[in-house]
Amino acid sequence: MIDRQIAEALQASGVELVVSLPCAMLSGILDEVDGLTIRRIPVCREEEGIGIAAGAALAGKNAVLIMQNSGLGNSLNALASLTCFYQLPLFLLMSHRGGRGEQISAQIPMGLAAPRLLDVVSIEHKPIKSRPDIKQLEFLIRHTYETGTVGAAFLSPELWHAER
Repeated sequence: MIDRQIAEALQASGVELVVSLPCAMLSGILDEVDGLTIRRIPVCREEEGIGIAAGAALAGKNAVLIMQNSGLGNSLNALASLTCFYQLPLFLLMSHRGGRGEQISAQIPMGLAAPRLLDVVSIEHKPIKSRPDIKQLEFLIRHTYETGTVGAAFLSPELWHAER
C-alpha cells in the first residue's frame, strides 16, 4: 500500500515530528503515521506548521510538514524568512493538486505555480510519481536534515492511481 510505504519512508528517514494539515489525498498517509512512533501535530494554517517545525529543529528534532501544494502560497514568507534564512531543516511533503485531470478548477493555478514558487526561494523539490520514487523520498529527507536546508516533494495523484 502506497500510504504505508510513504509513512515507513518517513520513519526510516529519521522523521520525529509530522506537522499536518487536512487533505483527503494525504489522509491515508496520516493514518499510517499515527500507527508509528512518529509524533503528529495537526494544525490549521501552513505557517503555523512551519513555526512548530522550526521550534522542533531548534530542539534538535527532525520535522516534516505534510500539506497540499495549494497551501504553499500561505507559507512562503515563513519559509523564506524563518526556516530558509536561519537554516532550520524542514521537509515539505505535499499532495500535488491542480494537475492533469484535476476536478476542482480552483486548484489549477497553484498546481501550476507551486514548483516555480519553490524555485524562486531556492528550495529543492522532486515529484514522487511512482512506487520506486518513494525510495528516493528517504534520500531527499535525509539530505535535508544533513544539510540544514528546506526540501520538498510533490506527491502526484498518479502515485495512488497506479495502485488501483
